[in-house]
Amino acid sequence: MKYKDLEVSPEILKAVERMGFTDMTRIQKEAIPPMLDGYELIAKAPTGTGKTCAFGIPIVERIVKEEQCVQGLILAPTRELAVQIRDDLRDLTYYMPWLKVVAVYGGQPINKQIEALKKRPQILVATPGRLIDLLRRRAVNIDDAWMTVLDEADEMLNMGFVKDVRYILDKLPSDKQLCMFSATLSREVMDISWMYQKDPLEITVKPVEDSKPKITQYCIESALSDKFTQMIQILRCHEYRKTMVFCNTKYMTESLSRQIDAQGFKSRCLNGDMPQSARNKIMQSFRDGAMDVLVATDVAARGLDIDGVDAVFSYEIPNENGFYLHRIGRTGRAQKEGVSFVFYTPDERPRLRDLARYTKSEITPVDIHADGTFAPNGKSLED
Repeated sequence: MKYKDLEVSPEILKAVERMGFTDMTRIQKEAIPPMLDGYELIAKAPTGTGKTCAFGIPIVERIVKEEQCVQGLILAPTRELAVQIRDDLRDLTYYMPWLKVVAVYGGQPINKQIEALKKRPQILVATPGRLIDLLRRRAVNIDDAWMTVLDEADEMLNMGFVKDVRYILDKLPSDKQLCMFSATLSREVMDISWMYQKDPLEITVKPVEDSKPKITQYCIESALSDKFTQMIQILRCHEYRKTMVFCNTKYMTESLSRQIDAQGFKSRCLNGDMPQSARNKIMQSFRDGAMDVLVATDVAARGLDIDGVDAVFSYEIPNENGFYLHRIGRTGRAQKEGVSFVFYTPDERPRLRDLARYTKSEITPVDIHADGTFAPNGKSLED
């Protein structure tokens, strides 16, 4: 199904064409029509399959132009994801200059956001904590927000926002349309559904060929003293335009970024201790192609959607299995191909086996040659 076949306004179709999209992904095919018809959804879909357009198009289409109030509310677990959703929705409303989209999140002066809310946006994207702060200050009114979406619902609820989400949902109209989009259907997600949804449609998009991110995964057994050299060899040989490198600590992101920069690559780091303004600037620079390598912690990069990431390195094995899926999901997006490398020591082989089983991934062991080329070594993680 193509976007042009959707029964939506010409302005949305022109905006989608401007964004470079023609064919809908599976989650978009299955979610957009019922949302347009007013159904509530629980949608489970792999990362990188176009969930923002899946809920964004129905929300934008159903906004009533004459009503200058918050009609659509989208809750996101992190400020980075909130900003990303806002920007995507502004692209969708490019030919609707009357429709205002505002994002509110922590890490930015609240007075600036209060001023933006005074312009009476019709769509509000928010992190739970900041929205509650604004509600208590009476700086925003969501009494008329009859379309609500929880994006990355499992992540949001697993991060401890259950009480905050329930507080917000209790403030919404009783006849609201609530839709949840999630990578997994956790117990917390199902509890929220039971309490706040009325006969929702359940959509499960399995990682079949047309929606599964095309990511080739490799693992490299390496001594701690060798892996930096091997990573640089790979970067030089394959000339990736955009690369993300994941570490487990703030200290390692800063140290590794400096070392990569010293090797002639443009590199910056991203971690949770940085001011939001600095993080936004770095992210925009990476999106614009002004740097080669972004070194980040899992928390700092959660939910980021960046086009054209060619390769992802797990310089350190993640502390949680779910983080590995998050890492490799930064590449292979929008039906493009990507590659992932994970370094491990001999002692970490059992941990890597656990990752492969958890993610049901094929992670191929390879040897790195001095020129940066690599080839499967015939070994198995199960050996």
